[in-house]
Amino acid sequence: MEEDFPFNYSVVDVLLQIVGLILFVSDLVLDVWAMYSLYIDGAYISMGLFIFLLLGSSVLVHVFSWIWYSDGEEYQQTEVDKFVKKHSLLKPVHVLQLGVFLRYTSILEISINHLLNRDDFLKAVAVHLTHDLLMLRLFETFSESAPQLTFMITVIFEREELDPFTAVKAIASALTVAFSVLMYHRAMRESLPDKNKMGWRSSAFYFLWNLLLIGPRITAVALFASVLPVFVVAHFLTLWMPFVLWAWRQRTDFMDSPGGEWLYRATVGLIWYFNWFNVSKGNTKRRSIIYHGIMLLDSGLLIGLWWWIRVSDTSCRGPFPINPYVLVSGNIFLYIVGLALKAIYYKWFHPKLNEHARVEAEPACMQMSMDEPDSSSPQTQPVSGAEKRRRNLATTFFS
Repeated sequence: MEEDFPFNYSVVDVLLQIVGLILFVSDLVLDVWAMYSLYIDGAYISMGLFIFLLLGSSVLVHVFSWIWYSDGEEYQQTEVDKFVKKHSLLKPVHVLQLGVFLRYTSILEISINHLLNRDDFLKAVAVHLTHDLLMLRLFETFSESAPQLTFMITVIFEREELDPFTAVKAIASALTVAFSVLMYHRAMRESLPDKNKMGWRSSAFYFLWNLLLIGPRITAVALFASVLPVFVVAHFLTLWMPFVLWAWRQRTDFMDSPGGEWLYRATVGLIWYFNWFNVSKGNTKRRSIIYHGIMLLDSGLLIGLWWWIRVSDTSCRGPFPINPYVLVSGNIFLYIVGLALKAIYYKWFHPKLNEHARVEAEPACMQMSMDEPDSSSPQTQPVSGAEKRRRNLATTFFS
C-alpha cells in the first residue's frame, strides 16, 4: 500500500529538512555559549534557570519520542533504525537525549534515497517519521525556544542594555519558533491533494503572522518578568492549569494511554501560553477568538503592570534600550497586525475541503496500514499509534 501515501519529497523539501537540522544544531551551540556567558558573568541563578529550561524541554520531548517509538516498532525500517534496534541502542539514545537526532537521520536517509530513485524507499515510514519529528520539534519549540527567548528578552530589559550576543540568540530563537510552526503546518499540507500544497507565498505569509503573534506575546511576558520575576511562575500556572482543563474539556484523543494523554494535554497548555494550537474538531473559529481575546487581555495586563511599576519606581528609570512608548504601542500594533494577517491567511490560503473532498483526502493522509496489499477486509481494530496521531491531526486541521 505504499503507493497510497502522499509522500513526494522534492529537493526543496529536503533542503527545508536540512535547514531545520542546521537551526536545531545552531540553537544547541548557542545554548552552550549562552550558559558559558552566564557562568563568566557570575549569573549563576540565571544559568541554573537556563539549564532547567533546556533539560526540562529535552526530557519532555524524549519522553514523547520514546513512547512513540515503543508504539510503532513496525515503522522502524530505515537502516539507521535497524542498526539502533539490532544493537539495543534505542533506550540509551533516548536517555542521552539523542532521539531527535536519530529521527532527523532516518528522515534524511529516506529523503536522499527517494531523490536517488532507489527501490527501498518506504513512503509510509517517511510519513510517520516526518510528522512525529515535526510534532516533537513543535513541543520543543514551546517548551524550550519560546521560554528561552522570553528569558533572553527579560535579560535585555533587566540590564537595560542591548548585548550583541543576547540579541543574536533572541533573534535565532524567534526564527526557530516561527520556522518550527511553519514546518509543522507544511507537513499537514503535504498530506492533502496537489491543489492544496503550500507554496512559497503562503509559507511566507504563515511564517510572518506566526512571528507577529508569538513575538509580542513573548515580549509582554518578558516585560512583566523584568520587573516582577518572582510572580512569573504564578502567572504561568494561573493560565496553564485552566488551559489544561480546557484541553480536557475538548476531549483530546492523541495518545494511546490515559497517562500519555494527560501529558499531551499538559504540553498543549504550555503551547497555549504562547500561541494557539488546535487540538479538536468543531467550531475552531469560536475557540480561536476566545483564545486570542484572552491573550490580548492578559498581554495588556502584563504590559500595564510593567509600565505602572516602571513609572512609579524611580529605581527602574534607567536608560532603557528601547523607547518605552514605541515598545508598548509597537507590541500591541504588531499583535493586531498578526491577527489581521492570520484572518487573511485562513480566508485566502488555508485549504477548505467540502465533505466529499474531505472523504477523498483523509484516506490518503491517514490510512497508514502496513498490512499486505491483498488484505481487502475492513479494519476492525481500534486505531492506535502513529496512525491515530495522524488521524487526529488531519481531523483538527480542517476544523
